[in-house]
Amino acid sequence: MIQAKGIVYSYSDKPIFDGARFTVGSNIKAGLVGPNGAGKSTLFKLILGEEQPREGEIIHSGKVVLVPQEVKHDPILDASHTVREYVDPMQKKEIYELQMFLHGLEMEHLDLNQKPSSLSGGQKTKLALARALIEEPDVLLLDEPTNFMDVAGKQWVMDFLSTYPKTLLLVSHDLYLMDHFIDKVLAINPTTHKIEEYKGTYSTYIRLKKEHDDQLKREIINEQKHIKHMERGLVRMQRFTSKKGVRQRTVLKRRIEKLKANLPDMPQELKRFSYTLPEPLWIGEMPLKVVGIGKSYGDNTVLSDVTFPLFRGQRIALIGYNGAGKSTLLKIVVGRLSPDEGEVLYDPKIKIGYYSQEFETFDLNKTLIETVEEHHAMREEKIRSFLAGFLFAGNKVYQKVESLSGGEKTRLAMALLLLEDYNVLILDEPTTYLDVLSQRIILEALKKYTGSILMVSHTEDFVRELTPDKALLLPENKFIDFVPELLDRVSEV
Repeated sequence: MIQAKGIVYSYSDKPIFDGARFTVGSNIKAGLVGPNGAGKSTLFKLILGEEQPREGEIIHSGKVVLVPQEVKHDPILDASHTVREYVDPMQKKEIYELQMFLHGLEMEHLDLNQKPSSLSGGQKTKLALARALIEEPDVLLLDEPTNFMDVAGKQWVMDFLSTYPKTLLLVSHDLYLMDHFIDKVLAINPTTHKIEEYKGTYSTYIRLKKEHDDQLKREIINEQKHIKHMERGLVRMQRFTSKKGVRQRTVLKRRIEKLKANLPDMPQELKRFSYTLPEPLWIGEMPLKVVGIGKSYGDNTVLSDVTFPLFRGQRIALIGYNGAGKSTLLKIVVGRLSPDEGEVLYDPKIKIGYYSQEFETFDLNKTLIETVEEHHAMREEKIRSFLAGFLFAGNKVYQKVESLSGGEKTRLAMALLLLEDYNVLILDEPTTYLDVLSQRIILEALKKYTGSILMVSHTEDFVRELTPDKALLLPENKFIDFVPELLDRVSEV
């Protein structure tokens, strides 16, 4: 059980929660939703006791365990001598049961006697999830539990969580998971800084929220019309110069100012975002061609004789299970890795924009405005307008990059890509960490992009809506016409 009572919490001078309340009962599975930066990670820290509210309290029963989006430095994992010691320190499971866990999490080839500190961030995150599921804490907090997973792994996690016998609170942008395996939704409202509770699945929440937002939109529009009518009346009253006329104007002006101050903000979901993308730099018919690429790590052959062309304006989706070499191939194409065999041929006028999840190009000490100025010379008014189109409005533009959430950094990185006249975009999991609204904004921007795209994404709906022309299936090296059904058989290829 988790219960929050009147939580007040701010980050610097930015309010996150203001009198927030909610309850998640025992054996209840709840989904936590809200825009990137609204306070989802902060709430987890408050529940864990890593942060303290200025007012109010959070009560929970029993042991609380968090599995974060990505495990990079875990002292317990780093100190563990074997995978088995880390995932099952109390030896609750037999060897075959642990192997079943690893198989479900797409790590069937992992040696239980291997030292876990040598694994990748994604593999460590999966092991942390396995450890938590085996431990069965009284309160389990999950932050994007299906990240780094293909279809089969996601389904296994979903099936397992559906039978979790204790309290579960999860953040996930996997709409299927949120729509089939939860009992209620906790929605962080970034305008009121409250937490709204909705019984039922994600679809129920969306329906109820839309009804509320539509009503709020009507009220705001009607109030705006009323204020404009009063402002026109105030202009007409300028001709009244008597003491009584001046007094009436003063009273009316104060009424207008009070109405404006009390006017609620329009929910972000109801705002219309419009921006014009730069025309991609002109390039020939074939911006690049991959020829006979091979790559191995020791005895592990990741890529072998990969060949395909990328034509101007074409969109190609790389499809394959984790470990099939998708990200490796993208890094070779952008020059971050060297192939063992083959080469990538480029048009002389190629200008590549590359997105990965590492954010290594950001100066974390710069503000959002300074970051945009560093990449593109623009007047501040235009920068503010551009950033607002990607949900960075108001004083948000003066925040430092280091203070942004993972989803906000993703959104900023994608915004910067779409600001330049790149004629080829290479995208490695562009939707990771993004909430649903952010995914939609990035998707609509990419739909307008007329250059070539080579991408990897585990978000099936995102890929489907971008309508790729071709698909490269790995590790088979099949270069075929894209059909949506390919996304349903990722686990089989």
